[in-house]
Amino acid sequence: MKIAILGAGVTGLSLARFLVEGGLDADSVHLFEESSAPGGLCASKNVDGFTYDVTGGHILYSKDKPAMAWIQEKAGGADAFVEKDRHTRIRFGQRWVNYPFENGLGDLPPEANFDCLRGYVAAWHQRQTTKSPAPKEFGAWVQWRFGEGIARHFMDPYNAKVWKRELDFLTSDWVAGRVPDAPVDDVLRSAVGIRTEGYTHQAIFYYPKNGGFQAITDGIAAPLRPRIRLSTPVREIVRKGESWRVNGEDFDLVVNTLSLTFLPDLVPAMPREIAAACKALEYNGIVCVLLALDRAAHPDLSWIYLPHDSQGPANRITYMSNYAPSLAPKGRSSLLCEVTTAGGTPFPGAQLERDIIDGLARSGLIRRDEVLFHDRTATKQAYVVFDHGYAARRQAIFAWLDSVGLWTLGRFGRFEYDNSDQCVIKARGLAEKLLERARAGQ
Repeated sequence: MKIAILGAGVTGLSLARFLVEGGLDADSVHLFEESSAPGGLCASKNVDGFTYDVTGGHILYSKDKPAMAWIQEKAGGADAFVEKDRHTRIRFGQRWVNYPFENGLGDLPPEANFDCLRGYVAAWHQRQTTKSPAPKEFGAWVQWRFGEGIARHFMDPYNAKVWKRELDFLTSDWVAGRVPDAPVDDVLRSAVGIRTEGYTHQAIFYYPKNGGFQAITDGIAAPLRPRIRLSTPVREIVRKGESWRVNGEDFDLVVNTLSLTFLPDLVPAMPREIAAACKALEYNGIVCVLLALDRAAHPDLSWIYLPHDSQGPANRITYMSNYAPSLAPKGRSSLLCEVTTAGGTPFPGAQLERDIIDGLARSGLIRRDEVLFHDRTATKQAYVVFDHGYAARRQAIFAWLDSVGLWTLGRFGRFEYDNSDQCVIKARGLAEKLLERARAGQ
């Protein structure tokens, strides 16, 4: 079985490794990658001794222990990773607020604490007495779930920064399973100053000691290098009987990990209505800005959230050099600043870096004279946007792709909000299916 895998990000690379480890001849696997290096959204960049992850500060954790062990093994084993305690905060004026926000109400100024607690209890009581279903609109869901105070002080401004859209443009479906429901007792405790913790599944995470997060995809890719066609964009995918032709070359099977929004330009046989559904899928880009600092050490923080416009355009700041000593030269440190952009809109100009630095200085997070230099990387597609047409579009797209036998996988290959471990897990699942087909001679 000769297989073409389109894209050499974490999904495509993992699928190829699982196929080869499962017994498929390595010469049967061919990865097409437009970039000059594999890695995709997991790529990292080194500038004058400072290393940063180009699509935001990534971390490694997983509830799937076999997947976690497999990832670490491919990147040199558990000893090649730093184990880190997660320390995340929200910057609220000149204060630190525990994260998630509802677990940090006691850190707020008294009036804001009261606003948030009153709204949270009122929303909780309303849900208990009316048994009202969760609203489909994300903005309405925030009010239904957290109440007016938390919405106004954190959730609304923060999500407006991230999504660059009116919140009710989004469906609430995307938060299902991603936002744990804090017990009301925990919120009450936090409001009176008794510390509570949320998101405990991320309390400990792992990060490569060397090379940034890309060390993971480099490790997965290492034995596949002869099979990865770098600087080779996919130009055309054509069905040929029971097989496929990619860029004029015949393959028994194709697995796409490229964005669904690209497929209409690559698959001439795609019906017009399916092509329109692909192109209508909503997404956000991201600009990641490294700030190299003349600072010997950071506070003991992993990453922080900046909900307010006065804090500058960045919505999240990763204390990058805290992840591993190798990410900054000795005696120096670094921050990674994330700014999202609405899909299809131009990236910000040079004023962006100045606005980021000004916002962080106003927030008491840096001094301007600490900044040695900055570097940016812009990525057109980084986050899936879950608008109200999302589910129907995907259903139509996958029905057609299934009907023609074109497999598709990955964050943008399926337009799913998958972290790197989930990409590996889903690649493992598809590899098992394809290996069964190969063994059956299909």
